[in-house]
Amino acid sequence: MPPFFVSRNLIIFSALVVLQGAAGYFLSVRKEYQPPSRALSSLPAQVDSWQLVKEFPMEPEVQEVLKADDTLNRYYAGPGAPQGVGLFIAFFRSQRAGVAPHSPKNCLPGAGWVKEKNTIVQIPVPGQAAPVEANYYVVQKGENKSVVVYWYQSHGRTIADEFKAKFYVMSDAVRYNRTDTALVRVTIGVGPGGEAAAEKTAVEFVQRFYAPVSSVLPV
Repeated sequence: MPPFFVSRNLIIFSALVVLQGAAGYFLSVRKEYQPPSRALSSLPAQVDSWQLVKEFPMEPEVQEVLKADDTLNRYYAGPGAPQGVGLFIAFFRSQRAGVAPHSPKNCLPGAGWVKEKNTIVQIPVPGQAAPVEANYYVVQKGENKSVVVYWYQSHGRTIADEFKAKFYVMSDAVRYNRTDTALVRVTIGVGPGGEAAAEKTAVEFVQRFYAPVSSVLPV
């Protein structure tokens, strides 16, 4: 590994250790602030041309592993996606007790999906100064192929990288005495139009839903 990457990783690791110690101290002497939040179920059933077509309750055994404070698992049908686009949100009021979002990077392979492509994308959203930073995945299971876009969202900030997300958890714990976060995941099956068509629809879905999703999460 080149010296640059060794030094960079060492610096990041050292910063995380320092922040972890500081976060542990502050949270041990202060009661954590947990801002009020709206129920995820209050997300509209219709957003522009997108209409809710199915909602899946969280299975008890999944919730037992996930340990999220609130979840949403829906399919919306709209332009370019008559079969629907999956929207999953897991919200955590606190990560103080070691509870944290489960990365799709681990969950998808565990469910039998094989990664074909992964990268980080910047999705511009109307009315937002900064784009949504998200993971872009193409996965396949048997004959089924899907595009998955997901990110971590805290206090109006979107993060793709899990390492970076952990850094902000500890930083926010020290600065703001809060560790709430949400995992937002968008999934669409790749149809006859191919990956490019699925990607286009997924991006448009994120652009339409970012504001409504943000409205039910703490700022």
